[in-house]
Amino acid sequence: MQITVFGASGDAGSRVVAEALSRGHRVRAVARTAERLRELPAQVEVWTGNAADPADVEKAAAGSDVVVTATRPAPGREHELAEVAAALLEGLADSGIRLLVIGGAGSLTVAGTGKTLTEQPGFPAELVPIAEGGSRQLEVFRTTPHAVNWAYVSPAALFEPGERTGAYRVGRDDLLTDDQGNSSISMEDMAIALLDEIEQPAHHRTRFTVGY
Repeated sequence: MQITVFGASGDAGSRVVAEALSRGHRVRAVARTAERLRELPAQVEVWTGNAADPADVEKAAAGSDVVVTATRPAPGREHELAEVAAALLEGLADSGIRLLVIGGAGSLTVAGTGKTLTEQPGFPAELVPIAEGGSRQLEVFRTTPHAVNWAYVSPAALFEPGERTGAYRVGRDDLLTDDQGNSSISMEDMAIALLDEIEQPAHHRTRFTVGY
């Protein structure tokens, strides 16, 4: 498959690129400046483009089977998540290209509470802006009039670089936790789950979550 990845230079995006290449897929990496993509493997096709510009999205995605977005805004610019979501949907409208979005965990419901992760007592105040930005991002997808086959992937609460184990569980709108109540997924295993979804689609115009 031809896979275009926005945010390919970031922690999550670079692991998606690596997993896709390991499975023999062709990858086009997109960033606002080519400088950000210098560390990617030589076989990656490098493009410059802005995910918040529908025209750039359309050009960068041309000829692709799937587009993945793993963009994450700088602090203070969390509103860009919703703007990028709208631009991606407009740029891919009626193209037949599938869109997978690595989103946030804040809008997942915590079992037994009836409330989201963001609403839980003790949720870190510094994470509220990005969590709320992710919720607005998801709402853009859920309410879009554009004919795009999207899927929004929420990671577990703790989402960071780690070990590639190949193990993961899939859920829908509830936060996944282990027997000790911990909620986590490595970026490496998230990339596995994402590529599994690309190769064997199971979620269409909906959100799902991945965790241990």
